[in-house]
Amino acid sequence: MTAVKLWTVAALLSAATGCAVAGSDDRAPGYLALGDSVAFGFSPLVDLKSHAVEGYPELLAARRGLDVTNLSCPGEATGGFVSPTGADNHCRENRQAYPLHVEYEGTQLQAAVEYLARSPETQLVTIDIGANDVFLLDHLCGRDLTCILANFVTTMSAYERNVDFILSKVRKVYDGPLVALTIYNPYPTDQTAQYALDRIDAAFADTIAAHGGLLADGMAAFAAASNGDPCKAGLLIAMPDGTCDVHPTPKGAQVLADAIDAASARAQ
Repeated sequence: MTAVKLWTVAALLSAATGCAVAGSDDRAPGYLALGDSVAFGFSPLVDLKSHAVEGYPELLAARRGLDVTNLSCPGEATGGFVSPTGADNHCRENRQAYPLHVEYEGTQLQAAVEYLARSPETQLVTIDIGANDVFLLDHLCGRDLTCILANFVTTMSAYERNVDFILSKVRKVYDGPLVALTIYNPYPTDQTAQYALDRIDAAFADTIAAHGGLLADGMAAFAAASNGDPCKAGLLIAMPDGTCDVHPTPKGAQVLADAIDAASARAQ
């Protein structure tokens, strides 16, 4: 059961009995995971209407003994993260099509702030966001490099503004460990993708530093573990046609969890 659901049950029982719920203090410390399909653990080979999936947050929670509340949404871009009408890559449609790890109303940012406000004991917050901002630009341009370059400044400006807003809101209610996981490149030979992701990751790094957080280098971790081919290295989900999806396998999720642990260790 998620931390949100446990909190709700505890509150209802406490209100009904007029006393604290026995054993409620024995729960593991809280961990809030934010982000997109990578944090969600999305797999195109799984029927998400009937089967649960896990991503790097669940791996981190298990190894650290934390109670994870994973608010991530496949297709989430920074625009949709902060606004119910902001640009996203089908996150809102996905929320209607299958259950997320945690059900909540409104935006992911609103749910995150509400969770942190009522959970001051939270031990860790992680966030990965930005891949879908790049995908939205790619969809707009149909992978045309001239179009991408012409519109990239606008995409970057919106991304930087949204990420700063997200982290500012989080920091108003939470002053503990906050880790930003940068985006890996599933297509390391695609120079257009590398160009865009490098700049998104650099902006993410600058913004998390400005808000007193830590940077976990998902890009470098994936590159080191894949020897230039994350598909062949088993870090990406293999499709029936012999290609690989952009989403990580459990092995790939392990690499990302390790990157977050490494960033946390450097800060100690």
